[in-house]
Amino acid sequence: MSTMLELYTYFRSSASYRVRIALNLKSIPCQQRFVHLSRDGGQQHSPAFIAMTPEQLVPVLRDGELALTQSLAILEYLEEQYPTPPLLPAMPFDRAWVRSLALQIACDIHPLNNLRVLQYLERSVGITSSQKQSWVEHWIATGFTALEARLSADRRTGLCCFGDTPTMADCCLVPQMFNARRFGVVLDAYPTLARIDEHLRHLSAFQDSAPGRQPDAE
Repeated sequence: MSTMLELYTYFRSSASYRVRIALNLKSIPCQQRFVHLSRDGGQQHSPAFIAMTPEQLVPVLRDGELALTQSLAILEYLEEQYPTPPLLPAMPFDRAWVRSLALQIACDIHPLNNLRVLQYLERSVGITSSQKQSWVEHWIATGFTALEARLSADRRTGLCCFGDTPTMADCCLVPQMFNARRFGVVLDAYPTLARIDEHLRHLSAFQDSAPGRQPDAE
């Protein structure tokens, strides 16, 4: 009998949000383990959590005795272990395209408004609240402008980032749009992103994954 997957997560973590969406899209049972990133000095810095992952980041997916970090690696693992429904298209170039969209969001946009980066800027560099806001708005705008240009010009863009069925790219887009709204970023310049995000947030897999729906939500 196989063991149930465990996801170490935080309700507002964009990377954890991506994995929750994928789990829900694939209807994979998973036990959530909550790691509060601000409480107790950041529970991700506890000795027990560091023993599991020296990166001190969520999410972590445990499958029995195995622990896997990095949200996109986790999405790839879920895709290989639970291939139906797929989160990647059938054709190699299309698969690479979807991966490139996901990586643009996860690697180029998200890290620059990540909690630990913003905490460092405030605590070690000493930026003001208004400077932090300008930083966030600048880097989200830079990333979203490029992403909007790519998706609006590509004939494969449909209700979702690729066609009309959610893929890994959509698992990454919705959490980053949530982040943008949380920081008060004006999204008028990104109509394609806004349209896709609006469609996806009406799907149950995305609704059930939303930060406000999580048991550890504040």
